[in-house]
Formats: sequence, structure tokens, C-alpha cells
Amino acid sequence: MASTEADGRRALEDRLGHRFADPALLHEALSHSSLGGDRPNGGAPSYERLEFLGDRVLGLVMADWLLERFPKESEGHIAKRFAVLVRREACAQVARAIDLGPHIRLTPGEEGAGGRDKDSVLADACEAVIGALFRDGGLEVARRFVRAAWSDQVSHHREPPREPKTALQEWAQGRALPLPVYEELARTGPDHAPVFRIRVSVARAGSAEAEGASKREAERAAARLLLRELDRGAQA
Repeated sequence: MASTEADGRRALEDRLGHRFADPALLHEALSHSSLGGDRPNGGAPSYERLEFLGDRVLGLVMADWLLERFPKESEGHIAKRFAVLVRREACAQVARAIDLGPHIRLTPGEEGAGGRDKDSVLADACEAVIGALFRDGGLEVARRFVRAAWSDQVSHHREPPREPKTALQEWAQGRALPLPVYEELARTGPDHAPVFRIRVSVARAGSAEAEGASKREAERAAARLLLRELDRGAQA
């Protein structure tokens, strides 16, 4: 069993492009908060502290990279790209691409609830891994991973992407319609992993519903879905 775990860790390190001098950092980065870490009464640390660090390392590396990659774009356009590339969905996409899910340590309850494939868990673990890479190997190691892992996403948008809620608002304003209205329909799941269901409506145009691990995420998903439906309606 120990050999199998070691082989799995080495395979993950190959995908991360780094051999950890301190394997405990990677172990911490892959330990979900439901295991009981980061509590006043002790326990093994979870990925929350490294996630806090990794979020900031990702932001620094991404901001620097975008300024280099798009030297003629304004700060506003760079900011739009940045917001899309560092949000939860982007981090979860990277986590899936490097097959991070099977390596995350979860309680049986969290695993039974599908924790390994939740965007929220995958994104948090991905940021924690970036924090671990930074702590173990320095900024250049973290930078190398981010640039390799996010390369396709950075190249995907030739033009600055539009945030779905902003795009939907602009769509409504351009047609002299009322602004979109967002309504929370339900909140389910445990406190540490809530699921919000949101409906967005544009009067005389339509509505859509979506779920997310936060209100903001669910609102973005609903706005994106409604924009797609409106676009299909316009093409019909």
C-alpha cells in the first residue's frame, strides 16, 4: 500500500513538474478541511492555509503573465482576462486536467457526497498545490506549473472574455429591457459545502436556473445559461 501511494505521489509530481523536498507540503495541500485540521484543538492541517497562499501566488503569476502576453491591452481588458483565469471554474478545470481528484484526502462522508468532483474542492486543492509548490521550490517552480497548466485557457480567448453577469446586463440594456433579476431559490448541503440554486430573469426575454458552491458562482452560471438560450433563440 505504501509503495502504491508513493508511486501515485511520484506520478502526480511528474504532472506538477516538481519533486518535493518536503513531501508533507504536498500531503497537506491534498487534505480536505473535513478531516479536522486547522482547528484550535489540533489535528493534521488541511489545505486551507496553503490554499490562502496559493491563491495569491496564482494571482501574482497570472497578472505578470498577462501583462507580458498582451502588451498592448488596457488594464481593463487585462482585468477581464485575469478574473476569468483565476476564478474557481478555471482552477477546477486545471485540477481535472492533472487528475488531482483521486489524490485528495477526504472523509468518507465528503467522498460519498461526490467531493472529488466538486468544483469547489478541486479548485481549493489546486490553489493549495500551487501554495505547496511555492513553499517547497520557490516562485519559479510555481510559475512554471501555472504557465504550463493554464496555457490552453490563456490562449483560448483572442479577445478579452466578458463576465456572464456583465454580458447579460449589457444584452438587456442594449434592447431597452429591464436589468436582470437574480433570485435565490434554494440552499442545500452542509455548511462547509453549500449548494445554491439561483434563477435569473430578464422581463419579456426569459429566465434560467443554475447551481453553484456560492451565490456568485450560481449567478454567473445562470447568467451564462440564459445568454446561451437567448443566443439560440436569436439564431432560430
